[in-house]
Amino acid sequence: ALTADGKDFKIICVGSKGRDQLRRQYADKILETFPVGTKTPSFDQAHEIAEKVLAMFDNGEFDVATLFFSHFHNVVTQVPTEHRLIPADIDAGGEGADLQGAVYEYEPDEEEILADLLPRNVAVQIFRGLLENGASEQGARMSAMDNATRNAGDMIDDLTVTYNRTRQAQITKELIEIISGAEAL
Repeated sequence: ALTADGKDFKIICVGSKGRDQLRRQYADKILETFPVGTKTPSFDQAHEIAEKVLAMFDNGEFDVATLFFSHFHNVVTQVPTEHRLIPADIDAGGEGADLQGAVYEYEPDEEEILADLLPRNVAVQIFRGLLENGASEQGARMSAMDNATRNAGDMIDDLTVTYNRTRQAQITKELIEIISGAEAL
């Protein structure tokens, strides 16, 4: 949709699975891939990614940064989600909206506070995406293993029935042969 609108985009991948899928169509758009191990992602990883994104934003390399991840709804349902990181979505109608005319004094000043909080907010949002994605992956694995176990049980039941029918047919055949032999005498 972005290319149809004439917009240029760049991709920073986190983990190899998404990169492998995106490389087929957008290999020239992928800037960097951050590795993620099989263990739980750490805030340090999210902070490193946030530093890269913020450095690119400070250099004027993009206007909007969007985070795509799988939102964990439950073990069976993971919802593909997009969340805009930069510029941040701000809800103007939250609590305290009636105090818009109030003046506050900050110590240290507002610029210094925001210089620390805004990059941390981006890192927290990325960390949230990493955790949601990890939970979604574990839920999908759990569901797949449950299905595999159920399928293996069904297969064992089918094979047991087939084995018992074959054994019963062999016994019946032997009995018929014995009875036929006895009648022949």
